[in-house]
Amino acid sequence: MNTQLIIDYLWALSMNNNREWYHANKDDFKKANAEFEEFLRVLILEIGKFDKDILHLIPKDLTFKLTRDTRFSHDKSPYNPSFRAHISSKGKLPVPVGYYLMIKPENQSFLGGGLFADMFKDATTMVRDYIAQNGEEWEQLIHTPEFEKYFTVQGTALKNVPAGYDKEHPQGNYLKFKSWYLEYPLKDEELANGEALIAKAAEIFRVMKPFNDYLNKALVNFQMPTR
Repeated sequence: MNTQLIIDYLWALSMNNNREWYHANKDDFKKANAEFEEFLRVLILEIGKFDKDILHLIPKDLTFKLTRDTRFSHDKSPYNPSFRAHISSKGKLPVPVGYYLMIKPENQSFLGGGLFADMFKDATTMVRDYIAQNGEEWEQLIHTPEFEKYFTVQGTALKNVPAGYDKEHPQGNYLKFKSWYLEYPLKDEELANGEALIAKAAEIFRVMKPFNDYLNKALVNFQMPTR
């Protein structure tokens, strides 16, 4: 696979972030997108060695569009120059949580996991309740040497422990959170070698899996809101 082709296209798009350039270079997008889908195909097989629940997935169903919603943004650039995918047992839906990948120039690439979507209040409540009831398991999980080597739990948070929870709870700091996620940054020079990048991503995601499993136990009965 040619991940350099992906990077070259994204660099060019970031320098020419307009609809005219995008449509004039649609063939280059198709080539880069095909390489990204091939990258995902191989990555799924590697993740499948420790998480068989994702082996049925089709790469093109896991990716996100380049177009941006600019209605409420000062930045009116029409495209997000990045290739992104979310890999979980139900595809790219935010729940169940899974493995997130963003390839973007200027050292903005990262591997992620956990619950990014704090707009789902039911999901936030379910995770809070689960941490409140299973705090010891949470502490053991996030303080293993392997986990701490790569990750710190991140997320949007309240200033105080929310009403309905013990303000002195041992995991009170995490009960403030509205989302719980992990990010592992990737430098541009790590992206050029596709095989090495897949090996790195699979290792990071393997270490991440118990964290995702914990959240998915909390979210087992979550229903996506209907429009």
